Amino acid sequence: MVGNAAALAALRSWAAAWSGGTIPARRAAVLAGPPGVGKTTAALALAQEMGWSVVEMNASDARNQTAIEQVAGRASLTETLGTTGVYRSSKEGGRSLILLDEADCLTGRAIESSTPRATPLTLRQFLRGRYGTVEALANAWGLGKAGHPRGFESWENVPATAGRAAWARLPSALSDLNEWRGAAKPKDLTDRGGLGAIARLVRETRQPLVLTVNDERTLTRYSPVFRNSVARVHFGPVPDALLRGLLRRIILREELTISASALDAIVHRCRGDVRAALNDLEAVAPLPPDLVQGSVLGGRDSVAELEGFTEEVFGHPMVYRNVEIRNRLDATPDDLFPWIEENLPRFAVDAAHRYRGFELLGRAELFLARARRQRVWGLWSYASEMMTGGVSLAASEGASPRSARAFFPSFLGDMGRTRQLRAQRTALSQRTGRRFHVSRRKANELFFPWMEGLLRGARRDPKEVAAARRVLRELQMTAEDVAILLGVEPESAQVAEWLGTPEMMVEEEVTSEPTPPALPPSAEPGKKRQRSLGEF
Repeated sequence: MVGNAAALAALRSWAAAWSGGTIPARRAAVLAGPPGVGKTTAALALAQEMGWSVVEMNASDARNQTAIEQVAGRASLTETLGTTGVYRSSKEGGRSLILLDEADCLTGRAIESSTPRATPLTLRQFLRGRYGTVEALANAWGLGKAGHPRGFESWENVPATAGRAAWARLPSALSDLNEWRGAAKPKDLTDRGGLGAIARLVRETRQPLVLTVNDERTLTRYSPVFRNSVARVHFGPVPDALLRGLLRRIILREELTISASALDAIVHRCRGDVRAALNDLEAVAPLPPDLVQGSVLGGRDSVAELEGFTEEVFGHPMVYRNVEIRNRLDATPDDLFPWIEENLPRFAVDAAHRYRGFELLGRAELFLARARRQRVWGLWSYASEMMTGGVSLAASEGASPRSARAFFPSFLGDMGRTRQLRAQRTALSQRTGRRFHVSRRKANELFFPWMEGLLRGARRDPKEVAAARRVLRELQMTAEDVAILLGVEPESAQVAEWLGTPEMMVEEEVTSEPTPPALPPSAEPGKKRQRSLGEF
């Protein structure tokens, strides 16, 4: 391992607490840091150093609630054979390290999905894709022969499902039906309910558990378990000196010929990312050691580059100069727009110049919207010139450019911090729309304000409380759903007060049934009044 000595020491200390057959208070460790700095490698090296076997689930695996419970859940509660095939109990140091890589890419609730499910094929579509023509299907199944059912006249006559037709009992048809049934039920490769399963795993595991994340805020916002019940280990970028020494050792060992300028370019370009440095080294190794090696290395998109770009745009208010900067930067106008919008008020000399700058920025946004809607990407050049040279000239025209520091767009930061909350709110609005037969938009505009006012209001009318709890039962709302409406944590007392105990909910459900209003007296004595639509 290269760099992050303090993080490696903290990881070793956490692993030592698992020795002697005891289960420590913090059963899981969260390794947080940017990509390519050795988080996964450190976990695998720790397992090899401690003599533990490894059960790994990475981003390429299905990591939904069922998959995690079947793979990691079982491994966390059982003792298995080690890497040598010899059984060692937990008291003897025999452990299985459960490694969940890129855990911050998971979604939380069981109804959320990172990717939409594909629509399953009907039997007709399956057979048509396999045989092409109905004649080929009849020949393969033997339709129309003596003792066999007659063939289909066209594909429109082939049913969408098998049913109980006579041809469904033919051996060749049974083989195709079994294959179609397996294809009609695709394996769930989403990550629905992944974070909830991991949270339970952190509390219940009897084997060491390691989670690697790029941004630990996704976990800490989801549940207090990830804030208080795990050992948090922070990895940082590897210093340039250590990274350069690592690359030199690899060059000597592999007998490569790399120029000094190319080596410096790799170190400067990767910004402490060891994985990226190794990929770049492997890319330039076959090239001759001259200017060619350095010329193939471009720049990587990063916050630092966008920050420097924004400062240079406003610091040099010239149209052609800014177009040149725009052409050098490997980013789309949609990526640049939030940076210009955020930092324009800081660089504008006064309110009048700020107004003119936003006026041109609005025109640039108009071009971007037309490009997205009409898919005419040639409009990007107009938007780029307006948002760079045009805005910088308008912000300081007739005055000296104002010197300031560019900041990360607050809009992007807010969107990142509320990603999990917005996903939960979207899932709740979809469920609300299905239950009350309205669109998701109407659920957001009508239902949420009404429920938020009802739950957050200081007034506590017994009828309103009973109505609110009945809606909570109808929608099967969890503590996370109620917390969204209340604007509090799921473990708060207000959420518990509204959800109550199961006995309280059942009692309220029985007692809160409205009493039917009394029927008005009939005008004619003895005449039966219609009570429902069916009583004619």
